[in-house]
Amino acid sequence: MISAVIIDDMPAAIANLKADLEAYCPAVRVVGTAEGVVSGAKLLRQQAPDILFLDIQLQDGTGFDLLEILPTKNYRVIFTTASDAFAIKAFRYSAVDYLLKPVDPDDLVAAVAKIKAQLHRGLPESAAGMDLLLDTVKKREPPRRLALHTQEKILVAEIADIVRCESTGNYTHFYFTDGSKLLVTKTLKEYDKLLHEHRFVRVHQSHLINAALIQAYVKTEGGYLRMRDGSEVPVSVRKKPEVIRLLERL
Repeated sequence: MISAVIIDDMPAAIANLKADLEAYCPAVRVVGTAEGVVSGAKLLRQQAPDILFLDIQLQDGTGFDLLEILPTKNYRVIFTTASDAFAIKAFRYSAVDYLLKPVDPDDLVAAVAKIKAQLHRGLPESAAGMDLLLDTVKKREPPRRLALHTQEKILVAEIADIVRCESTGNYTHFYFTDGSKLLVTKTLKEYDKLLHEHRFVRVHQSHLINAALIQAYVKTEGGYLRMRDGSEVPVSVRKKPEVIRLLERL
């Protein structure tokens, strides 16, 4: 049995989530609920849940305030939110789980299944993603770092240090300016959407590059980009016009 705590400022939202958990996630048992920062902190000091379902807006502050005052977090956090665009972006860059209200049962089942698998494998909760999230929210500025999930841990990388990303099935290889690389357990499509605002460009079905680190475009052999780290990245026929326009603007 997986234990859970729900902290939300709306009693109706708590009741709905409890009902959804009973209907779709019978392995989860709700051991307590609260509606504010102070009451939630008190509850979490009394309980030791596996999962914390945490709303952003609470009666006497925010869910982020609650996490700031509880330095020891042995539980997995799933945020619940209605439409906070800035927070949603922060969740994505921090690789922190979240659910949009009204909660879709399929999304709820998937989020719980992910945590259940982590608990089954005995993987410790990583503070890296949560620390990045709280730092981003506190500064209220566009994220400059990105949390990357590997099979063993979460690493936080400076976005400016990412040279390129390469698809490997359902995984993605990240290549960095210092010559290191990292295999991340998400698809290239997800990072294409996330990094677009940082001038990353999908130049091929399997390749996403940091436009700021292009060294040259070589027209021979079908056309490819030479990156600042010396790597060569093919450019698809369909993407050639976009790449040429990009280079003209650099």
